[in-house]
Amino acid sequence: MSELGLAEYFGMAEALGIIGTLFVILYFSRKQMQSLSVDLQTKVLNDLDEKVHKMVEIIVEKPSMQKVIYNIENPSEELSFAYYVLFICSHAYAMRQRKVLNDDEWTGWLQWMRNCFKYGTLGEQWKQIQSERWLNTNFQNFINKEIIPEPGSRPTDS
Repeated sequence: MSELGLAEYFGMAEALGIIGTLFVILYFSRKQMQSLSVDLQTKVLNDLDEKVHKMVEIIVEKPSMQKVIYNIENPSEELSFAYYVLFICSHAYAMRQRKVLNDDEWTGWLQWMRNCFKYGTLGEQWKQIQSERWLNTNFQNFINKEIIPEPGSRPTDS
């Protein structure tokens, strides 16, 4: 066997250091790419939400415009506004699912949603809106289980 000198040990340590550095760079670049992907998805979702927001503004101003997307006999301002509130809640729910909202922010939104259903007429409007399937199925399940649960069950924080 040949003996390795001090220079060879330094050479091997340098090679291992370079390889280790490459692995660290690869790891963090993958994390950065995943973060960018979530950011891009969130931006797209926000852009779509802005379009829905503008559409609902028009419908709240002119309830008769509801007939363009859903031909109901008596369009009302209250129903238009109920859709608007639910789209806001749905967007907050989507941002929580994407981990954009932290726990404190989500707790505030959760309480706001519960209060809308508890103290306003949104619960009554929800029965009609839910049956029409305008909103995301996961969001509808969330509303039914966490916001307006069946009598006798206790809501939990998500």
